[in-house]
Amino acid sequence: MDTINNSGLDTDLYWQEETVKIADGTEQQLSQEDFFAMLTEQLANQDPTAPVDNDQMVAQMTSFTMADGISQLNDKFESFAASMTSNQALQASSLIGQNVLVQDNIGHMAAQGDGLSGVVVNEQTVQNMKINIENQYGEVIKTIDAGTQAAGNIAFEWDGKDTQGNDMPEGDYVITATGEVDGENTQLSTAVNRHVGSVSLAGSGQGVILNLAGDVSINLDDVIQIGS
Repeated sequence: MDTINNSGLDTDLYWQEETVKIADGTEQQLSQEDFFAMLTEQLANQDPTAPVDNDQMVAQMTSFTMADGISQLNDKFESFAASMTSNQALQASSLIGQNVLVQDNIGHMAAQGDGLSGVVVNEQTVQNMKINIENQYGEVIKTIDAGTQAAGNIAFEWDGKDTQGNDMPEGDYVITATGEVDGENTQLSTAVNRHVGSVSLAGSGQGVILNLAGDVSINLDDVIQIGS
C-alpha cells in the first residue's frame, strides 16, 4: 500500500557532523636540519673582517624557534585530524544496516516487491501533487496521487507494485514529483531513503564514505536524515 505523510523531517535524527580545520600546507616550513645547514653555511662563508652580528644571530635563532614550533604544531594538527576522522568513521559504522535519506531522485529496491520511500521537498502549498515511479526503461509503472499539500517535506512510500498490483523486480527506480504552484505545473525536488551496506575511509581528505545498496557511494556530509 502506498502512503503519504506530511510529517516533515525529524530534526533529532539529523547527522551531526564534526568538522576539524586542517592546515592546508601552504605555510613555508623550516625544519631543524634546514636551519642548521643554512646557519653553518652562513658562518663558514662569512667575511672574517665583518662577522655575523649578535643581534642578527639572535634574530635567526628566533626565526628558527618559530619555524620549528609551527612545524611541530602542524604535525600535531594533522595527527589530531587523522584521529578525529577515524573516530568519525567509528561513529558512522553505527549506520550500517540502517536507512539514510539523501537528496536524489533514484531509489533502489533491494528485493522484488520491497518498495521504497522518500520525501518530496515542498517549499509552498502545492495542488494536484503526483509522484511517479519509473522503471529503467523510463516507463511510469505507478502514480501516487498526493492531492493538495501544504509547505513542508512530504513523506511518501511506494509498495513496490505497479498499477495492476504486480510486484516489481529489484533494481533502481526514478522518482519524479510534480504539482501546481500558483496555477503552474512545477517539478519538485525529491530525496530517497537508501540502505547503508558498509562504511569506508576515503583518501585525499574526502572523509567518511557510506556505501549504499545499489552500488552507490556518498559522503557522510550528504546524509540529510538517519532512519526512515
